[in-house]
Amino acid sequence: MNGVNETSLFRMPAEWEHHDATWLCWPTNRNDWPGKFEPIPWVFAEMAKKLSEGEIVRIIVQSVEHEKKVRLILKQQGADLLRMEFFRFPTNRGWTRDMGPIFTQRKPENDIAVLRFRFRAWSKYSDWKKDDRVHVRAAKALKLPCVPVKYKGEDVELEGGSIDVNGNETVLTTEECLLHPDIQVRNPEFTREDYEGMLKRYLGIEKVVWLGNGIAGDDTHGHVDDLCRFVNTSTVVLAEESNPADVNYKPLQENKERLQGIRLAHGEKLAVISLPMPAPLYFNGQRLPASYANFYIGNAVVIVPTFNDSNDRTALGILSELFPDKKVIGIHAVDLVLGQGTLHCLTQQQPSPRIQ
Repeated sequence: MNGVNETSLFRMPAEWEHHDATWLCWPTNRNDWPGKFEPIPWVFAEMAKKLSEGEIVRIIVQSVEHEKKVRLILKQQGADLLRMEFFRFPTNRGWTRDMGPIFTQRKPENDIAVLRFRFRAWSKYSDWKKDDRVHVRAAKALKLPCVPVKYKGEDVELEGGSIDVNGNETVLTTEECLLHPDIQVRNPEFTREDYEGMLKRYLGIEKVVWLGNGIAGDDTHGHVDDLCRFVNTSTVVLAEESNPADVNYKPLQENKERLQGIRLAHGEKLAVISLPMPAPLYFNGQRLPASYANFYIGNAVVIVPTFNDSNDRTALGILSELFPDKKVIGIHAVDLVLGQGTLHCLTQQQPSPRIQ
């Protein structure tokens, strides 16, 4: 890691490792889906129902009354309410990957802790103060340690969608998100080496794979979970645009070139599998960040956003081959992506303590 001298007492498990639960924050902010909010809770209910086949689903709601409404929707969807647990936390939005608890395993105890990253709405929006407390509230509710993430004496702002780990000391991220000097700057004084040192200290990372830019329409400014994802310890799927005239074509090709010949933390060569992009989607003239890479890996299922596109079947087929021991299920996301994200952005895994 370019000489970064840090000692880590943590390990961030890969998403495919066994979960105790998946977290969702039930949607309430209608501004995230302008004019299209009505179908969104039903998409959440479908996500919760499918994920509950293999694990508990922990759902953040706003109040007792809100919980009653959510339970009714889940019941009407046919979900097993015995597989759901509810937590009443005030929130601003519902993007659990970024504002929800980020879990890690602690050494040498091999127990679970919550990392207290700061969340400030992607350094873009003003409504974040309730969301910024979700890490702390979740840790307290679960009676887990809550570890403040500080580096060089400063609190660290980081969203879960900006990183993707392989569980074996390697992480993917993008320069656009973490290193851009002017746009949505999370940690203004941080250098590349600072991020690498911080990720080693708190996530147990020895190798950071830096990609360039993310996909068009992503208002997080470069989250990697719309772009490139680990599917096992030495293989990634990488979004690839086939149309040279599309705005995504060049940056995705450049990221493909960056991954050529990459070696991971323990010397393994990285295998790269192309994942197609759907045709561009727009709302009021704005490009939306539609991407099959925003899938989520549960204990029993892999849920994949679909877009009524001819590439839906191709993407589902590729991921089915990569996860032969799980059901790969498409979730209709044409309405969902109006909120600038889909399935992975809305979920957060709670890993089990590491088995010796």
